[in-house]
Amino acid sequence: MSQSSNKIALVTGAGSGIGRSVALGLLADGFKVVLAGRRIEPLQELAELAASQGGEALAVATDVRDAASVKALFATVEEVYGRLDVIFNNAGINAPAIPVDELEVDNWLNVLNTNVTGVFLCCREAFGLMRRQVPQGGRIINNGSISAHTPRPFTAPYTASKHAVLGITKSLALDGREYNIAVSQIDIGNALTDLSVRMTKGVRQANGSIAVEPMVDVQHVADAVRYIAGLPLSANVLNMTVMATNMPFVGRG
Repeated sequence: MSQSSNKIALVTGAGSGIGRSVALGLLADGFKVVLAGRRIEPLQELAELAASQGGEALAVATDVRDAASVKALFATVEEVYGRLDVIFNNAGINAPAIPVDELEVDNWLNVLNTNVTGVFLCCREAFGLMRRQVPQGGRIINNGSISAHTPRPFTAPYTASKHAVLGITKSLALDGREYNIAVSQIDIGNALTDLSVRMTKGVRQANGSIAVEPMVDVQHVADAVRYIAGLPLSANVLNMTVMATNMPFVGRG
């Protein structure tokens, strides 16, 4: 086991995609990992896989949109482990890529409730636990997006949500200094997962055309989160962008 063998990490949206890859990476680095997500079955499967490889993971069904559910998650973390060293706020969703006047209000609210309120609720509980635990401090890593900086066509809810996450990250990075809490954001572009595989068949561009975009192996994202998680609290990566080298982000539009 590494020097992280006594440290506790929490990953939201851990049942698939980026969250699952990050959880596996943190387990490989010796963290005990709490796996949070709405569906318990994939979390339990991942916990069993961890156990078979000599790691320790705890599956907790959680709806990050619900304050009581998030509070119960952190109560479990504190009861079982007594502290939290790293949280990766990964849970997030998108909305249909349609003109904003065709978008249902429920779609807007669902994205904001998951991507913004969910991050806020988890940060709120993590911040509180990290403040009162001994030794004090910890690390919060938020999953942003390159949409925190530049939008795609027809993505107002998602883009607004990720701009808000960036604001949360910067604010808590400032507020956390007094309590030895480091806060980071990783902005991801075109990581290949089950949810993003559609982009390999073409996605709408700023000029209205449809084009296939390069993708990047999700393992590179997991490795980036692992790097941030492994830093001493005296050092921080405030923002990191991990993207397919040739994707249309720099110079988009």
